[in-house]
Amino acid sequence: MKKLMLVGKTGSGKTSFSQAFKNQKLEYLKTQDINFSDEIIDLPGEYLENRSFYKALMVTACEADAILFFQDATDETCSFPEAFSSMFNLPVYGVITKIDIADNGLIRKACENLKAAGCGDIFKISNMTGEGIELFKSKVMTDEESR
Repeated sequence: MKKLMLVGKTGSGKTSFSQAFKNQKLEYLKTQDINFSDEIIDLPGEYLENRSFYKALMVTACEADAILFFQDATDETCSFPEAFSSMFNLPVYGVITKIDIADNGLIRKACENLKAAGCGDIFKISNMTGEGIELFKSKVMTDEESR
């Protein structure tokens, strides 16, 4: 089974994705430190927002099989530097969250942000409705490319 490392700004939907992915009840939890589970490494948003944590991102990635970059579709800003994925020697996927409350223009902009960051496949997800999660699982979790 693959282990996924979740990277994104505070409030981008990483922990909610983890809960939806595991079919758990969605409840807001602020991730205070790195949370390891069987399938997911959930990082606090500060690891992306503060450059001094980039080394910790690289070290933690050694425990993962793939990296997920999270972009909140309702947030017009992007915290990922251009080609940010190049610092990882792993597949990097993009996840656009909150698609159920964003218009198509914002979703398109989120997709552009993730492409500029160097993401391969990009998935559009609603943690609230579950839209896109099964597609994500079928494409990423069954992919034979693993470390």
